[in-house]
Amino acid sequence: MNIYHDIYKKELLNNILPFWEKHSIDKTHGGYFTCLDREGKVYDTDKFAWLQGRQIWTFATMYHQVEQNQQWLDIAKHGADFMMKYGRDAAGDWYFSLNRQGQPLIQPYNIFSDCFAAMGFGALYKIDAQEQYAEIATKTFQNILKKSNDPKGIYTKAFPGTRPLKNFALPMILCNLSLELEHLLDKGVVDELIEKVVYEVMDVFYQKESGLILENVALNGDFVDCFEGRSINPGHTIEAMWFIMDLGKRLKNEKLINRALEIALNTLNAGWDKENGGIFYFLDVDGRPMQQLEWDQKLWWVHIETLVCLAKGYELTGSEACRKWFEIVHEYIWSHFRDEQYGEWFGYLNREGKVLIPAKGGKWKGCFHIPRGLLQVWKTLEKIEEHKLKTF
Repeated sequence: MNIYHDIYKKELLNNILPFWEKHSIDKTHGGYFTCLDREGKVYDTDKFAWLQGRQIWTFATMYHQVEQNQQWLDIAKHGADFMMKYGRDAAGDWYFSLNRQGQPLIQPYNIFSDCFAAMGFGALYKIDAQEQYAEIATKTFQNILKKSNDPKGIYTKAFPGTRPLKNFALPMILCNLSLELEHLLDKGVVDELIEKVVYEVMDVFYQKESGLILENVALNGDFVDCFEGRSINPGHTIEAMWFIMDLGKRLKNEKLINRALEIALNTLNAGWDKENGGIFYFLDVDGRPMQQLEWDQKLWWVHIETLVCLAKGYELTGSEACRKWFEIVHEYIWSHFRDEQYGEWFGYLNREGKVLIPAKGGKWKGCFHIPRGLLQVWKTLEKIEEHKLKTF
């Protein structure tokens, strides 16, 4: 694994971050452009609150963990200024999207706008301890907890009472958000939340029969035999498992770490396209036809999050399976997602691994998964090498 950490460091610092620094900053109206074509040109000026929060987090975190680069601090604060001015409604909920000038386009129906706003402002407070940043992060976090049992509230499309389901995404995100905001929250609150979300992720959504995690279950945790109830998102599961490993490390719980790794490897084995390579976007736990027409696409975030999970699994357990899978996934990424000509990574490939959408950003892809993943892999592999040198 020692040949990789420098590759990921250089990819982050020499390719990914410069692309977003150069192309994504709206110097006229504030905030960030995320709809960037292959060359980095802006093809749509709408701004999506959750991607704004993610990019604040990215540049604040780079400043905090990599280098006190004034430009990174300025970029993080640039996005924060825009979000503070335009991002929330009167109740403090974060809109889903805004136009270029900051006028709201889509109501705050999506709790992940709140999650990534809290995450972004929490990270910014670490490097610039302004009370307003801490207040925004903590108040938003409190709103998330209040809405956690009914995330969409008045904006839900489901008819009440017929088939109530709960979704895996929020407890998954809270596994990570609890650690991201730990510096701002009461220890008792964090400890209680961690206990709750670990139980949700590892027991409520886990299906013993398959050894996999479901995307949706009944309110009591039971399996529901419908499209949504049979759905598995391998990327979500594998990303969640490195969140759980981080929590296991904090809790000094080796059993939890090993169980998370087992689920991640089960998911990778189930989700790997044995004919074409790459990880499927969705699976049906019973192998039935799926409602997601994009089920067999290969997405950027799924693959980089898998590398993070494998690197952490190798660091914490020494698993040989992690090492072998890391090399396989690394090779797939480097030969399919990277754009040698214009920089950054493609986001969407078809089943055969050919580029489906050449854009570098949009409504769903922004400056987050790739830089976060590269940073995590670089730092994790670096720790492994440092440990080897110390023990030698």
